[in-house]
Amino acid sequence: MIDSHQFALFLAAALLLAATPGPGIFYVAARTLSGGRAEGVASSFGTGLGGLVHVTAGAVGVSALVLASAQLFTALKLLGAAYLVWIGVRTILAARRDAQAIAEGLEPAPPVGARRAFREGVVVEALNPKTAASFLAFLPQFLDVGAGHVALQCAILGVTSVTLNTLADLVVAVVAGRAQEGLGARPGLVRRLREASGGAMVVLGLGLMLARRPAS
Repeated sequence: MIDSHQFALFLAAALLLAATPGPGIFYVAARTLSGGRAEGVASSFGTGLGGLVHVTAGAVGVSALVLASAQLFTALKLLGAAYLVWIGVRTILAARRDAQAIAEGLEPAPPVGARRAFREGVVVEALNPKTAASFLAFLPQFLDVGAGHVALQCAILGVTSVTLNTLADLVVAVVAGRAQEGLGARPGLVRRLREASGGAMVVLGLGLMLARRPAS
């Protein structure tokens, strides 16, 4: 159904995109630095599920409808941007509160837990219209319309892309988890890393507010 040469090119491009830092990677890093590897892994699967929302929507044409409508695109854009900024600000404030508690000899706030990290990961990715735009601008280049079953081809390529993105997030969770464990005696550095992850999410959220609909 999908030409092997085209699929190889798709894999190379998808790997490059998966390794490019975005909201999901920064969210996973922040969650891992805050609550450990378990939260990072849970948030990775959450962003993966959020990505599958876009794959499903793209396969049935919903994403195309959203991108064709200025009102729908703007609503989704603002919701996603506001949520990302809120998560980023909350990450920064939590990092500072925990650092202050440790400095005062108190216990820092408990981790949010894997379930909440998973749920937030789903929302972070599902409310990102740039993911929908990238799927609709990226995947069609590798579809073989003449072979038929276009929706199925889109689903296969989309699931492959989401899988690669999730694997990249899992790598971030493992690396950040090791960093968190190794830096347990250096709360100041952990705080700065958490603040940096939160700040990156805020910047990405503000950038998302300025995103324009792809030209039709």
